[in-house]
Amino acid sequence: MKHFTKALTGGALAFGLTLGLTLGLSGGAALAQVVTIATGAQGSLAYNSGQAVAKVANDAGITARTQPLVGYLPLINNGEVDFGFSNGVEAGYAFSGTGNYDRANPNIRMVGVMFPLTTGLMAPCDMGLTTVAELKAKAADLRIASEYTSSTIIPFYIMGGLANAGLSYGDFQKVPVASFVAGMNALGDGLVDVALVSLNSGAGQQASVKLKDRGGLCYVSLDDSDSGRAAFKEFLPAGDIVALPQNEKINGLQKGGANLMRIPWVMMTNGDVSDQLVYDMTKAIATGKDALKDSFGAFARADAATMAPATEVPYHPGALKYFEEAGIQVGQ
Repeated sequence: MKHFTKALTGGALAFGLTLGLTLGLSGGAALAQVVTIATGAQGSLAYNSGQAVAKVANDAGITARTQPLVGYLPLINNGEVDFGFSNGVEAGYAFSGTGNYDRANPNIRMVGVMFPLTTGLMAPCDMGLTTVAELKAKAADLRIASEYTSSTIIPFYIMGGLANAGLSYGDFQKVPVASFVAGMNALGDGLVDVALVSLNSGAGQQASVKLKDRGGLCYVSLDDSDSGRAAFKEFLPAGDIVALPQNEKINGLQKGGANLMRIPWVMMTNGDVSDQLVYDMTKAIATGKDALKDSFGAFARADAATMAPATEVPYHPGALKYFEEAGIQVGQ
């Protein structure tokens, strides 16, 4: 009887250990951390970026899921989502509570630049507004897209471009539009004379086709002098002015080159996300250009060597660890 009791006890113990191990493993799988990546609406730049990054993250062993959200930088700051995207200018405004943000978000952190965005002011080519100096001379008679109620960062791009020539919105006839795309559509429909248009954007190309009998659309070249750049950076501190040559294949540059705005498209996180997770995510992005490009063509412009420029928003320690390991200069 004694031996039977010992055998039963040993068997029960073995069963208990096996059951406990099984439950522990299944519970661990169920509790595996799911990383959230906030994106914009389907088809948006943030959405496409998020889908591409989530894929390389999952391939690297990070369980990542995208969430289509709007106005999510405060959610990143509060830790409600782990990662998200922004242009570098808006990230700086969100961090400091300036520009189009009325409250600071001091807990957001920079992961790094995904790729550069290039944009500029456009007008129908037959208006002869090839430079901001020419724009200034005719400003009072021109209608310009304004407000951008669903894309509140866009007016700051335009204000930066105008300040570059010593202009402001008040020098023009303002025409309110709802969104970035709506501004480009208004330009194509002849409702405004000047609007912001991204390089190679589909909406910009469609607007240019509509204005074919007016020579299409041409970019207004910015002033790249020191004073012009300084005025530009008052509104777009994370931006720069870049010279692009004439290119018959690029909308707005067929007739001549132009100085345009270049803004970094960045990935954000918050200070509470673990160093290891941010390190792993940064590494997956920096080393995954081919896979990222296959998912979203804009990543063809990615360059790991310039992933960590100077920025008002602090870099996350996990990202800095990877940059140091990979020999990527920070703050250049």
